[in-house]
Amino acid sequence: MSTQPLGERHRLSSPDAETHIRPLTVDVVICTYTDARWELLCRAVASVQQQTAPVNAILLCVDHNDDLYERCLRQWPADGQRQTPAVRVLRNRFDGRLGSARNTAVERADASIIAFLDDDAQAEPTWVATLLEVFRQPAAVAVGGAPLPSFETSRPGWFPPEFDWVFGCHYRGLPESLAPVRHLIGASMAVRTEALRSVGGFHSDDHDDMDLSHRIAGAFGAASVLYEPRARISHFVPAQRVTWTYFWRRCYTINRSKVRAFSDMEEAGNLGAELAFARAMVGTVISRLFGGLRGKPDLLGQAGAIIAGLAVAAIGHARGRVELRAGLLPTSKTVGLQGP
Repeated sequence: MSTQPLGERHRLSSPDAETHIRPLTVDVVICTYTDARWELLCRAVASVQQQTAPVNAILLCVDHNDDLYERCLRQWPADGQRQTPAVRVLRNRFDGRLGSARNTAVERADASIIAFLDDDAQAEPTWVATLLEVFRQPAAVAVGGAPLPSFETSRPGWFPPEFDWVFGCHYRGLPESLAPVRHLIGASMAVRTEALRSVGGFHSDDHDDMDLSHRIAGAFGAASVLYEPRARISHFVPAQRVTWTYFWRRCYTINRSKVRAFSDMEEAGNLGAELAFARAMVGTVISRLFGGLRGKPDLLGQAGAIIAGLAVAAIGHARGRVELRAGLLPTSKTVGLQGP
């Protein structure tokens, strides 16, 4: 979860002359692990190749799936590619999952900016250009875009838009214009390559985007992590993710595992965004209840879902704290890059 919305557009420090002169280059990283997303993966790659701003290379990292790796090589062969940008197919060389797969790609990146796109997402044509616009300001170190949900089935009326973070999408409460946030959404984010390597890359396979956001803010200041909602992607949401069972389980498991993630972050961890979100939901629930009493039953359902989601999240957090003290929660750390 992230910071509450800021009404005014965040003003970064004025760029110096060198920033204007030095060109920014971008490598886009897409990590994948299952053949079940093959069509979505092909669309994700194609969306990057159709960007209005030039992309140096697409680094496609396959996470411990030999058959999928070979299929990717056949689709995007290393030699003779005429596609622009070219696709470089990699194997995750670490033992972990998403965070370590991203680290494998970070090791091979050549551009000054590394952008990350999920394999079940499609970037709008101006996605890279919009991110680069922010990076032309020297204060920007990590910049996130808005993953907008693309539902396989209709969205349930009871599902509160404030909880779209459950399936990794932009949710009501995030800034509606450029602003600093505590936590970027990994489906659509970009980081200066030098800064990313300086903090040792991704340190976590669970909550890898949150972990990186906090450590970048700890190293470069809170204003260095920015959210630009104009940098949009379409993030696929399968039917099973808009069910009540998925909703409460995600609220529970995410907040349970966050306890370990924040512990692993040490001094970089900060629960401020989570607490601010919970406080903001009090007023939201009251507003939805009044709306429901005026004859809008979906709003009553959303109020109930918010209350239930917060309650389940609190239970998950409490259990995580107990398990952490008892040494029962496994570490979320993964093998990362070596710092400078």
